[in-house]
Amino acid sequence: MLTLFSFLFQFGDAFAFLVIASMGLAIIFGMMGVINLAHGEFIMCGAYTTVSLAQLGLPLPLAILGGSLVAGLIGMVLERTIIRHLYHRPLDSIVATWGLSMIATQGVLIALGSTMQGVGTPLGSFTVGGFSYSTYRVVLMGIAVLLLVGLYLVFYHTRAGVIARATIQLPRMARATGVDTGKVYTLTFGLGAALAGLAGGLYAPTMTLVPTMGATFMVESFVTVVIGGGDIFLGAAPAAAILAVIRSGMTAWQGQLFGQIGLLITVIIVIRLLPGGLSGWILGGRK
Repeated sequence: MLTLFSFLFQFGDAFAFLVIASMGLAIIFGMMGVINLAHGEFIMCGAYTTVSLAQLGLPLPLAILGGSLVAGLIGMVLERTIIRHLYHRPLDSIVATWGLSMIATQGVLIALGSTMQGVGTPLGSFTVGGFSYSTYRVVLMGIAVLLLVGLYLVFYHTRAGVIARATIQLPRMARATGVDTGKVYTLTFGLGAALAGLAGGLYAPTMTLVPTMGATFMVESFVTVVIGGGDIFLGAAPAAAILAVIRSGMTAWQGQLFGQIGLLITVIIVIRLLPGGLSGWILGGRK
């Protein structure tokens, strides 16, 4: 029972990390088709803002929301000024977002130094069978599930969500019906950036803050979205669950390095067998 609980805790922790880290990228890359190599820097922005606000005396939950809001606002400004000129130009978007990531990383390094003092992991820990587990990690698992449910309700059960999906899939038809597609693109990109900032804020208490911290999230985020395909719910969520099993199992067997190797091998196999990802396979099966 103790071994099973330990595995389930590791699975839940890995699943929460993959879901929270990849949701913003699933919207920007999976739905909008923008290859955003600055995803990690939006995460870093959320983390740094969260810690800065917490150090000023703001309660941690409000600091996390503040970090998400700042990342979302920056994302909307960048969409208006740079990204909107690069839709349907994937190679140009790669170069532009890579440049933005370099500017952000080096700018933070120059302005704030190589590290930033964190706030510490809240809520303490609990013990099962002589082993200690972080209570905050359990909270993150619950937040990951709430994020999935919340985004599903927004995109499938609200008028704004339907308009966003219609605009991204058929922009000319949406424009013909009077939809301000430019505004929809800006808000959707801002939502993706805000979710990335939220990921940084949520995980800021659990890690050392450095300007390159976004790289910690990048590989897992892209692997999850690529395996999942374009649909957030039919793809990214099941992909996160599958990858969480592989990562936690490989990590328990041979350590953290083998867990990362397992993720990369999985994405190679899925890309070879299912070019459209899990969501493409599921939708194709329905047809």
